Amino acid sequence: MHSDTLTPDFETTQNLDELHLKLEEINVKNGWNKPTPSLYPEPRQKYVPAHWRYADARAALHAAGRLVGTEWAERRNLILANPIEGNDYPTVTTMVAAYQMVKSGEKARSHRHTPNAMRIIMESTSPAYTIVSGVNVPMEPGDVLLTPNWHYHGHDNRSDTDAYWIDILDAPTVQLLGPMFFEHHPDAVEKTETVDPDSPMRFAFRDYRPQLLAQSETVSGVRMLALGEGMVETFDRTAIGLAAGTVWKQPRKTASDILVVVEGGGASSVGGHQFTWARGDVIAVPSWIAQEHRATQDAILIRVSDTPLLQALNWAREEK
Repeated sequence: MHSDTLTPDFETTQNLDELHLKLEEINVKNGWNKPTPSLYPEPRQKYVPAHWRYADARAALHAAGRLVGTEWAERRNLILANPIEGNDYPTVTTMVAAYQMVKSGEKARSHRHTPNAMRIIMESTSPAYTIVSGVNVPMEPGDVLLTPNWHYHGHDNRSDTDAYWIDILDAPTVQLLGPMFFEHHPDAVEKTETVDPDSPMRFAFRDYRPQLLAQSETVSGVRMLALGEGMVETFDRTAIGLAAGTVWKQPRKTASDILVVVEGGGASSVGGHQFTWARGDVIAVPSWIAQEHRATQDAILIRVSDTPLLQALNWAREEK
């Protein structure tokens, strides 16, 4: 905001120190003596590679089930905040992941928001649903479900077991750019008895697993299958099959990845960080960091990447 005080007399300025002080008075910064550069030869990354174990998160959520009620918490979830100083939300620059649990016989109220969201189911038995725009969409282990921006969605676990899954949203992108809107459904939980196992918002594990394994190898031991390509503009979803013994190297790229282990086990080296992973684990791969994954047994991963957003802006690049 411009001050109403008198404009400094720049004509009488004798040296740079005096000029810098006068620039402060009119709320501008000099472009020749910046403390940090605004342009640099290649991407700088403040986020770090990270790994979260499903076994730890599940135990924590089980405890939260006794202590945190959905009647006062919007969602009972554990945010996978990238472990850098001062951060309590994003997992990577553009996306956030969280573990969530809805107890047997419990509902989570319906809402909608501008961030796009998806979930990867870890544990769930029928009948347990995500309600998307008036339709009950079944949740079974390994399923991938979408709730694109401004679609009402809630959860209704009518089964006799607790349901656990991993949410991924582009909320950090929306927060950065500003167009954040959120609203509750007029009913606490959207009322519907319509069940659609073939909803376009659902990629059932029982369907995509055989489709993935039938794909030709992109490189030795690696198969890939896009899930719902183009349905969300800011991030994609790719099922990746790694045969036991496969070592899969990926170069540095401007896109950030969140990897979820749906089946199998292995180990990864991401930017010098070493992770051993199992089913349900989550790995954060920030942009411009090399990654190498080794499957110790046949494995299926879901890779969620902000590649579509970077492609739309012509910022998608990969190190040769």
